[in-house]
Amino acid sequence: MSSVIQVILPAFLLDCVLGDPQNPLHPIRMIGRMIACGVRIFQSFRVKSRAVEFLVGALLTIVLAVAVYAMTKCVIVFFHHVAPWCGSIVAIVLCYFIIAPRALRDESMKVCRSLQANDLPGARENLSRIVGRDTQDLESPEIIRATVETVAENFSDGVTAPIFFAVLGGVPLGMAYKAVNTLDSMIGYRNEKYEYFGKFAARLDDIANFVPARLSAVLMLAAAFMARMNVRQAFRIYRRDRRKHKSPNSAQTESVCAGALGLQLGGDSYYHGKLVSKPVIGDAALAPVPAHIVEANRLMFAATMIGILAMILAYFLWRCLHV
Repeated sequence: MSSVIQVILPAFLLDCVLGDPQNPLHPIRMIGRMIACGVRIFQSFRVKSRAVEFLVGALLTIVLAVAVYAMTKCVIVFFHHVAPWCGSIVAIVLCYFIIAPRALRDESMKVCRSLQANDLPGARENLSRIVGRDTQDLESPEIIRATVETVAENFSDGVTAPIFFAVLGGVPLGMAYKAVNTLDSMIGYRNEKYEYFGKFAARLDDIANFVPARLSAVLMLAAAFMARMNVRQAFRIYRRDRRKHKSPNSAQTESVCAGALGLQLGGDSYYHGKLVSKPVIGDAALAPVPAHIVEANRLMFAATMIGILAMILAYFLWRCLHV
């Protein structure tokens, strides 16, 4: 437990100070290139069987997750044998790559600043970098809602879940989780191209995020209270709308955020030119304005800090019980 704390806390502080580095050697980008290579190889065979598509997609998911875990473990062990302090630094750096609250804030705030400057094309372009939906025809209220949604949803994927798995099984398990999550974001689509090939990755990601998503919702409720937002409404919308999503996890945090901010999220959206019907989450108590993106980030960072403090408290309780 102590070694986990000694890795996660510095990694979190590094993210707060430096943000997410944009370079080709970023481990998540390297995982993305591995996935893209696997997809290209599979598509070159022009498989027609749905069963074979599913099996190959499942094999790619399992092999990649295991390979990422093993490679991460080997790198840390190798540098630990060079010098224990060297192994600790490598573990911290690798953990830093998988925890991304500042990157989430920075990317969403680019959308906010574009809207504040009345640059609608710029806001659409910035939004397209962080969401999967079509953004070219979205107006300001829709852009704001989409940005708030992605901040709420990715709090679980980009902050809580990596920390959760790093606590459970160290940085290698946290990195393996990011491999599964990246697979889901790249091939976990219900369309003609990936319906069966990406189904296993999508379901595995749902399973992996089941506990972190619900933990994230609890942290966001606590953050709404600490940030003096409308925690009563956040809890009411959470209880009512937390299952209103095709994903078993996404509405957990979106419902809390919608209630705390007084916004209505969700609804129909276009993905790759195809209309996808989704239920609405929350009540339209307020009209969306750019300041809601700022508030969503404030809620996300407050929830992150509460989670980190809870982890430290759990560590000290563990120490007291094992003295």
